[in-house]
Amino acid sequence: MSQHEHDESTRPAVSPPRTAPESPTPAGLRRELPAEVPAPATSREDAPQEPGSPALTGRQRLVKGLWPPRVTRAQLIVALLLFGLGFGLAVQVASTSDTDSALRGARQEDLVRILDELDNRTERLEDEKQGLEKQRDELENSSDQAEEARKQTIEKERQLGVLAGTVAAQGPGITMTIEDTKGTVEANMLLDAVQELRAAGAEAIQVNGVRVVAGTYLTDSGNGVGVDGNKITAPYRFKVIGKPQDLEPALNIPGGVVQTLEKEQATVTVERSTKIVVDALRAAKRPDYARSSSQ
Repeated sequence: MSQHEHDESTRPAVSPPRTAPESPTPAGLRRELPAEVPAPATSREDAPQEPGSPALTGRQRLVKGLWPPRVTRAQLIVALLLFGLGFGLAVQVASTSDTDSALRGARQEDLVRILDELDNRTERLEDEKQGLEKQRDELENSSDQAEEARKQTIEKERQLGVLAGTVAAQGPGITMTIEDTKGTVEANMLLDAVQELRAAGAEAIQVNGVRVVAGTYLTDSGNGVGVDGNKITAPYRFKVIGKPQDLEPALNIPGGVVQTLEKEQATVTVERSTKIVVDALRAAKRPDYARSSSQ
């Protein structure tokens, strides 16, 4: 045995190091460690700038603010509306372009036919316009005619009312006064005066407050005269509307009314006037049998 081997055999053996025995842990006391709480994330904009890093320019900050984009609901609705509007405009432009392209590519015969159709349509529209204008003119004329007819009806009613004694009248004429101091004037003499005045163009006659109309009758009544049942006495005053230049000569003709009354010792005075008022009225009487024959 060599010297080296002898030394290794005589060297004491080294035992492995002892570890402290693990103390048993009760099952009821065993718990898990809480999970590690993550730190709040910070955005790139909010992150503190590392010391020594270069400062951001305005353009870089604008790019960071715009990207990534943050789209809200209102922005999305506006974008959809703008898209729809642009799409509609594009379709309209495309249709117009197609029409123009079709016309440019049409044959001469087709263009002539299209022009003829447009001319015919224009003529129909012009005819329709003229028809509507004619209807408008007819309506306006009918309105004017209706208004004119209404005015004429009112005027005719007034004229008939003057003749019938239902309305008052005024105009130029004469006033004839008969003084009968002897009481010799009779009803037939006054009736002759009325007839002579009517023949000379008298339009309205009034005797002592009684209106003389087409059906007026005169009767003797004691010391006076009855006019349609109304007794009047002298002096007899006639208010007559008509042309004075015709009425006065008709009374003064030889053998006429004035000479006849003067023979009976009555005094007759005739005066012309530019305004005679006949205001005595007669109630309109409905005929018992006569009816209008006009349909």
